Amino acid sequence: MAKDGLIRNPFALTSAWTHEHVSRIQPQDFPAVGLISELQARPLLPGILLWDMWPVQLPDGSIAEIAGGSLWMALGAPDRSDPGLRHFEARIRLLRLKGNQWRDLGWALPDTDYAFEREWAGTALLKGKTVSLFFTAAGRADRPGGYQQRLFEAHGTLQPDGHIAHWSDLRESVVNSGDFYDLADQQEGEPGKITAFRDPAYFCDPADGQEYLLFTASLAGSTSEYNGAVGIARRSGQDSWELLPPLLHADGVNNELERAHMVARDGRYYLFWVTQAGTFDPAGPIGPTGLYGMVSDQLFGDYEPINGSGLILANPREEPSQTYSWHVTKELLVSSFVDHWGLKGRSLANDSQLAAESFGGTPAPFVRLVLDGNRASLCGDLVHVG
Repeated sequence: MAKDGLIRNPFALTSAWTHEHVSRIQPQDFPAVGLISELQARPLLPGILLWDMWPVQLPDGSIAEIAGGSLWMALGAPDRSDPGLRHFEARIRLLRLKGNQWRDLGWALPDTDYAFEREWAGTALLKGKTVSLFFTAAGRADRPGGYQQRLFEAHGTLQPDGHIAHWSDLRESVVNSGDFYDLADQQEGEPGKITAFRDPAYFCDPADGQEYLLFTASLAGSTSEYNGAVGIARRSGQDSWELLPPLLHADGVNNELERAHMVARDGRYYLFWVTQAGTFDPAGPIGPTGLYGMVSDQLFGDYEPINGSGLILANPREEPSQTYSWHVTKELLVSSFVDHWGLKGRSLANDSQLAAESFGGTPAPFVRLVLDGNRASLCGDLVHVG
């Protein structure tokens, strides 16, 4: 409450992604990634599914050069011939990329007893020899199968070969007070419909060096089931972060603005997220599964949708589910993973065998963006990494 006794709207300065923006998407116009081939869908680690990738980055958002290449993290789980089960066994896997060749470095965090059940997506930062991992602690160890979500962090020492050792104790980065964001404390639920408080993404503002965590959230106080938001917390001490009102919401439009992250470029702030066609409010305009974004001249300024609608790239219309979970670096390199590919119009509904056979669970080919103010397009050049 303000000093004058009036209650202020905490979301008054929050930008919105609206039905009007989504309605501007024209199917024939959006940039589409190439079709996934059988060779590209081949598992990187036989017997282990991989998804939701991110690189170890420097404070400015660029990819860190490590051991003659780059270091990547991805969610991993045993292949149980049912891709839906992976979410309940997910752990963070460490991978090194050198000369377009991947090398498996095993699980990122050591085996130990944690209060949470599994590890979901986040980001990683390299400062000197210290790797800081910000990630989602999902579920409860004493009650398996839940959808509870908290933001955690751990700090380790980078080794010359790319391994990370001497991890600190895990610590909860910031506790959800419920003032700005719905509490993600559900035991029961289903993917695409659960409350969100996950996917922490580190960002350092080049304007003043202030550090932030962006994350996927659900708007508190909403009357809609479709209340996705991009949350933000500001570093307030060596081991503390302060929750702030969301940067963006899609109240009444979409339930999940997943893997939200920020890239500062040419004096602008580019806010990216991914979402799926199935998480839009079916009563309103529906966009494709894709990478979306908005841009502003200030971190806390008004954000306008990139390309007029927010859509930056999507899968080809003939294979709308083939890749997902796009992540953009400062170099505008875009990673993702092979989801359900080669469906050729077939439906996954009530077909567990097709779901298992069509799921890639492996890194997808990289693509690169071109940004020009409030416009974004795909670079047509061949992308080399590492």
